[in-house]
Amino acid sequence: MSATGSRLLRPRLLGRATVNAVVAIFVLYTLLPVLWLVLAAAKSRDALFGSDLLSLSDFSFARNLTDLFAMDGGLYGRWYVNSLLYAVLGAAVGALVSVACGYAFDKYRFRHKEKLFGLVLAAVMVPQTVLALPLYLMASEAGLVNTFWAVFIPVLFNPFGVYLGRIFSQGYVPDEVLEAARIDGAGELTMYARVALRMLGPGLVTVFLFQLTAIWNNFFLPMVMLSDQDLYPVSLGLYAWNSSASVSPEYYPVVIMGSLLAVVPLILAFVLLQRFWRSGLTAGAVK
Repeated sequence: MSATGSRLLRPRLLGRATVNAVVAIFVLYTLLPVLWLVLAAAKSRDALFGSDLLSLSDFSFARNLTDLFAMDGGLYGRWYVNSLLYAVLGAAVGALVSVACGYAFDKYRFRHKEKLFGLVLAAVMVPQTVLALPLYLMASEAGLVNTFWAVFIPVLFNPFGVYLGRIFSQGYVPDEVLEAARIDGAGELTMYARVALRMLGPGLVTVFLFQLTAIWNNFFLPMVMLSDQDLYPVSLGLYAWNSSASVSPEYYPVVIMGSLLAVVPLILAFVLLQRFWRSGLTAGAVK
């Protein structure tokens, strides 16, 4: 290899090593808290506050798991079911609503369409915490405060999901296919349900995953709306237990174990649906 080629190769290798080092740092930054959570969930209370967190002694995973579901009369199990109802059912219905709205914005012409879509885009930039008080006042007027519906109904409408639904409709549903369905005599609802919705499958799954993550991690809205602990999701329930841990230290191990179990549904959802998710994220990249 000539001296010139060696000089050109050296910066390239140095740049690759720098990129790999940066990626490794970000991977460690992401995985170390997860590793700590797994190790801490398997430790007894004494070992948790000691310096031997990385040792294999004081292994109490099964006991912590049993204590978690026995604490306060099995309240954590109720919180977990509540979170599944809020997140899974809410994400499924919300994804259907968002994709249908995005499809309508893409395929139909109606008055002030672009202005209305501009309002949707503006709503994407509004923090959810800003909407909590208006939503509480509306729920109070409707008599829904401290009920399941006070948390469930607001999560069904997601402006970002509507935006994604329009993007997916543009990339996955050709106008020619819809015209052919109309020529065959299909109505608009039949055409959407039997033709367009099947093409929008990857987009539907992608919006579902975004909705699932947002609703599962939702904390502020349930805190504002709910006072009955039987209606709490996992996030709010663990916060309540963690607040009590300063007075009752026996809550610390169950809070950590509960936090570990709380991430399991999200991991399973992304693993099981990653094929559709990846294809949805690349919508429109190759046409």
